[in-house]
Amino acid sequence: MDILEVFRDHLVEISILIFEFIGVGIIIVSGIHGFYLYLKKSPDTKLALAKGLAMGLEFKLGSEILRTVILRSWQEIGIVAGIIVLRAALTFLIHWEIRQEMKEKRGQE
Repeated sequence: MDILEVFRDHLVEISILIFEFIGVGIIIVSGIHGFYLYLKKSPDTKLALAKGLAMGLEFKLGSEILRTVILRSWQEIGIVAGIIVLRAALTFLIHWEIRQEMKEKRGQE
């Protein structure tokens, strides 16, 4: 293997870990914040939690896209493609939920 390939692979693996940790961290923090808002009976609980989950999933989706750079076999690519599709679908559904919640909120004002 060429030294640049080795460097690229290590850089991508470190970047994947960083994106994964950021995504998990955002999901944990938004979950705790959402629970706090729930205890306060805030009407913004659902919206705040959905926005946090969407942001966390975006980072995790970014890590999966980076993972495609270092894959070697079609089986690995298929698995990662499936994960990307599932995470993209979840992100789409959460964004849809956010839009619906914001429409309802505007309608109540």
